[in-house]
Amino acid sequence: MSSKIVFRVTLLGDGAVGKTSLRNRFMGKGFNATHLMTVGADFAAKSMNLTVDNEHYDITFQVWDVAGQKRFQDIRSRFYGGSLAGICVFDVTRPDSFMNLTSWINEIWKHNGSGVIPLIILGNKSDIRDKNSVEIKKAIDYAKALSTKTTPYGFEVLYYETSAMDGKNVDVAFNKIAEIIIRKMKSEGKV
Repeated sequence: MSSKIVFRVTLLGDGAVGKTSLRNRFMGKGFNATHLMTVGADFAAKSMNLTVDNEHYDITFQVWDVAGQKRFQDIRSRFYGGSLAGICVFDVTRPDSFMNLTSWINEIWKHNGSGVIPLIILGNKSDIRDKNSVEIKKAIDYAKALSTKTTPYGFEVLYYETSAMDGKNVDVAFNKIAEIIIRKMKSEGKV
């Protein structure tokens, strides 16, 4: 017998870091090299089966994709409500998008309605990494530093290098955040 769970996860990060492409890859839609700006927010849902700690779950994964451009900042907060986790995305070839992660994390924790919620960080576009890219160690150290703040809430912040183009670690990252949510829900007696 398996439990049925519906949960909402929000993708956040600067514009053009690949949030929509990652979501589409996870949804099985493949990769589109053309960038279309998300206006406000967009979402998609995917049903899947997942086994966590030898228990089976039927999950409906609602993935919300919020616009990354500054001009949408005032309306973004409306779309964070009900999020059980955040997937923070930066473009490894754009160090400025990495430097902006802290403000994105503070924004979701402020506006989701539950305070500190689980996060994972994705360094996207790893397939085009170059000598000016954010160092992997720097991103891992950032996730570890965040984990010192989140461990009292029952989770660590993980870091994955991803590529929406070739699919590297996309399913791994989404499955991992689902596991983290389920374990948190179990610890709170919600599953």
